[in-house]
Amino acid sequence: MIRVLLADDEGMIRSALAALLRLEDDIEVVAECADGEQAVAEALRLRPDVCLLDLEMPGLDGVQVAERLGREIATRCVVVTRHARPGVLRRALASGVSGFLPKSRGADEVAAVIRRVAAGARYVDPEIAADALSDERSPLTDRELDVLRAGRRGETTGQIARALSLAPGTVRNHISVILGKLSVATRQQAVLLAEERGWI
Repeated sequence: MIRVLLADDEGMIRSALAALLRLEDDIEVVAECADGEQAVAEALRLRPDVCLLDLEMPGLDGVQVAERLGREIATRCVVVTRHARPGVLRRALASGVSGFLPKSRGADEVAAVIRRVAAGARYVDPEIAADALSDERSPLTDRELDVLRAGRRGETTGQIARALSLAPGTVRNHISVILGKLSVATRQQAVLLAEERGWI
């Protein structure tokens, strides 16, 4: 049996997918989680073969969950998303995600991807892969993207500095460089642009 953990903050989608996957002879859904923190805690406790993670969850997103789990246990992660932006695919693959597919796929396709990933293969939806090849790369460094990510919900410079173990002055410098590179006036505009392009 392939032991699967599901994480999605939309209850109806989570329970419907769990019910459909339970109809498969070789898949056992061992946990259903409503957010990223819960997914990490349950995955560390249950050590499933595959974690099926929604990208857009409160707190930790699916890629952040995969990144954290990759450092701790041997589970393989598949990220599903409603908005498959190419920049997000690059971030997911860089963090060790084994599969990436849009939520528009049927349960039978999701089950097939789970089987492939559990067997050690990787799967990236062909349409997303094609978009990623043609998409522009971020002009921001990894550290600048970290600063935007840490402040995406309006956190203060001090809060960002604490979250990233940086001095507040260093954070202000990064923000200044970010605004210049993206030709925007505010940090909020920078966050929106980076989210739109799939860089964070």
